[in-house]
Amino acid sequence: MKYLKKEWEDYKVLLNNVPAMVLSVFVLSVVCMNLMANKELYSSQYFCINSGLALSWISFLCMDCICKRFGAKASAKISMLVMLINIVTVIVFKLLSMTPGHWAAFFSAPNVEVGEYINDGLNATFGGTWYVVLGSSIAMLVSSVVNAVLNEAIGKKTDNGTFGAFAFRSFVSTGIGQWIDNFLFSALVSHVFFGWNWTQVFICSITSMIIELALEAVFSPVGYRVSKNWEAAGIGKTYIEYRRKAA
Repeated sequence: MKYLKKEWEDYKVLLNNVPAMVLSVFVLSVVCMNLMANKELYSSQYFCINSGLALSWISFLCMDCICKRFGAKASAKISMLVMLINIVTVIVFKLLSMTPGHWAAFFSAPNVEVGEYINDGLNATFGGTWYVVLGSSIAMLVSSVVNAVLNEAIGKKTDNGTFGAFAFRSFVSTGIGQWIDNFLFSALVSHVFFGWNWTQVFICSITSMIIELALEAVFSPVGYRVSKNWEAAGIGKTYIEYRRKAA
């Protein structure tokens, strides 16, 4: 109980220090990427791209910014909170998809039969599937912890405050973290439930990681500037001092 009370106090101080904007963007990116992952952009025997890849890099950039300023433990804790919010959101979506009624797209269908197919499809999309949610949550939990630990470890040895140092620690930790995220999801969900073979699992994990990492690289200067602005403005100082005293 003493440990739980201490961690709860740590959470409260942390949430009072992490800027609401980055937390909001983090939550939205996770919720939206899981929703958009339902749309396939391209698929072949060994290569598959879904729309969620266009947003998944945002969550890792948020983690990197938080890790640089607040530390690995804080980044992992925020990631767990975001994962919990996503699960609650999925549950709410599932319950609402089970209620009677029609989506707006139903009324633009050429006939009632087609409208019902559209309505069922939208309910299935927003309602989600338990194994997809479970696989996504496990993958995010493991990858976020790995990303945070690697980011901090690399930063302690190489970070001299420059953009190059920020990019190096972010790219290495993000690349490994994203590969783990993609691999676990593919292994737990695509392999078990969709019939993917292990070659597809490995290749898609690598190609998806490359795409996500490339997108983060484009926007990494924004992440660097955000973390530097936090430092210059003293944002997070209360939590950093709290952690120093608790150590």
